[in-house]
This record gives sequence, structure tokens and C-alpha cells, in this order.
Amino acid sequence: MEVAVAFTIKEKKPGQRACDRKDAKGELCLGHLKRWYYYDRHRLTSTADEEEAIKEFGQGAEIYRCERCHTLYRPTADDHSTAGQKFEPRSVNLLGDFSRRRRIDSLNH
Repeated sequence: MEVAVAFTIKEKKPGQRACDRKDAKGELCLGHLKRWYYYDRHRLTSTADEEEAIKEFGQGAEIYRCERCHTLYRPTADDHSTAGQKFEPRSVNLLGDFSRRRRIDSLNH
């Protein structure tokens, strides 16, 4: 017997961390949005939700789920917050900012 799972899917706004779904009374859910890792190749079994998500989104999609009402959120392309995991690569100085500060201080004196 297969159970059909119906997802509520919304677009996550840039920097959004809480669910904005309203219930029947018009009150916001405000549950925390967490990255949902619904696929793991090392796991032996999957729930019906996870199986349906694999069919709907594929195996490696970036999906967030509300911890209270389980509404799913897709990130927008212009989300460059830490919640969106879209980091721009930058070169790293092993000495950190300390070497730059010393050079600036020596130029001022």
C-alpha cells in the first residue's frame, strides 16, 4: 500500500530563517527552517516523505523544511546569505589580517 505525500512548496526569501506559512486562524507558524537532507546513500531505509522528495527534486537538491509544519522551501538564486550556502570563493592569507595591519601601522609612522 503506497501513501501519496502532498508537499507544500514555497520560495525561501533571501536571508529567511523562519516559516511564514499561516494556519487556519491566520497565525504565522514561525518554525525554524532547517536544511533537509532527505537522501543519504548509506541509509538502509527511507520514509515515504523522503522517497517522494527524491522523485520530486532529485537526490542533491538544496531544500529547507520547517521544523513545525514541514513546509518545504526552495532557495532563490539571489540568496547570498549564509542560509543560502552561496559563498563567493576568496583567497585566504595564512597570516590573516595581522600582516596587513602591521604594514599599515608602519606606513603611518
